Amino acid sequence: MEIKSIQLKAKKDEGIRRRHPWVFSGAIKNLEAGILDGALVQVHSNKGGHLGYGHYSKGTSIAIRMISFDETIPTGSFFQDKIKQAVAVRQDLGLINSDGQNTCRLVHAEGDGLPGLIVDYYDRVAVVQTHSLGMHHSLEWIIEALKAELKDNLVGVYNKSAKVLRKNGHVTNLDTWVHGNAPENWNAQEHGNAYVIDLVEGQKTGFFIDQRENRLLLGQLSKGKRVLNTFSYTGGFSVSALQGGATEVHSLDSSARALEIGEANVAKNGYSSDVHQSIQADALDYLKNGVADFDIVVLDPPAFAKSASARHAAIQGYKRINLRALETMKPGSLLMTFSCSQAVDDRMFTNTVIAAAIQAGRTARILYRLHQPADHPVSAFHPEGAYLKGLVVRVE
Repeated sequence: MEIKSIQLKAKKDEGIRRRHPWVFSGAIKNLEAGILDGALVQVHSNKGGHLGYGHYSKGTSIAIRMISFDETIPTGSFFQDKIKQAVAVRQDLGLINSDGQNTCRLVHAEGDGLPGLIVDYYDRVAVVQTHSLGMHHSLEWIIEALKAELKDNLVGVYNKSAKVLRKNGHVTNLDTWVHGNAPENWNAQEHGNAYVIDLVEGQKTGFFIDQRENRLLLGQLSKGKRVLNTFSYTGGFSVSALQGGATEVHSLDSSARALEIGEANVAKNGYSSDVHQSIQADALDYLKNGVADFDIVVLDPPAFAKSASARHAAIQGYKRINLRALETMKPGSLLMTFSCSQAVDDRMFTNTVIAAAIQAGRTARILYRLHQPADHPVSAFHPEGAYLKGLVVRVE
């Protein structure tokens, strides 16, 4: 394997020496001739010292994603070891085929030492997303490692990378099964609830696993309550609220397909249309009508900021939607509100919700601060991996 080299500018190696996995394009001094997009490269300091190996991305702000900080060239055995560690973490957490629980994030990119790789697990089916061309080129090693570690707990691997790679300017094959297969609408369980997972057409890998523990909390808060779940997607929060004893749940989403699957999930778990209603609408428009009829309002919008440059617009978006809810919520009700924008940190999001409460003239008590679960680990060397944040606020 021929591996070409990249040399960094003076004083631009400090992050790597602290094991931060990103090298920005402005830190590069010299590229060896002939380096291809997605290639595995050896990274050197300004004075020529070896720093590690990473995947090169041409024309992007994050030019190199480091996957190794030692002398060993990362090949198949490297991926085997990393995925073995990742699987062991999830097994220790009781997330792989435990009673009533067979859904988890199996590999969380930088959090598991594999930047550019996401693997979600749904009852013996793994859905892979490679967010970099270098990781895409490593797919064969990844599949073999998953097969070796999961054995009988793996019946299929679906590669769902085409969309995210195209977004980064890469043309790849269509999404497809790369090992085994499964029915189009695959079922999985989370905290005893069953869900249809739309692997092929669904958002991300088919479900938003990162809200698992926050859905459980909603269930614990929902007994005897009327709940509005906005941006409901396929009804994860709605099913959890019903499981917890909510008297009525309304699921709001702009996607008819998502609401259809959400209704199937409600029915699959034994709840009737008497306690659940689907609403196809734009969330902001709907909130104009007021939410005083509800005891709990869930705001779980998609990421408003994909980059730091979009941060200001995102903050205004979060303020607007929280303000709309807070203006008409009845005294004593709960607002469960989230941001999954990596560029908006905890403090910034909290201050935005507080600003919305001040403008709405409401007293707000923060009861819970919410984050991503343990199967979405954050590397101690990569704090940017802490992307999900949320609040449960009591409104007076």
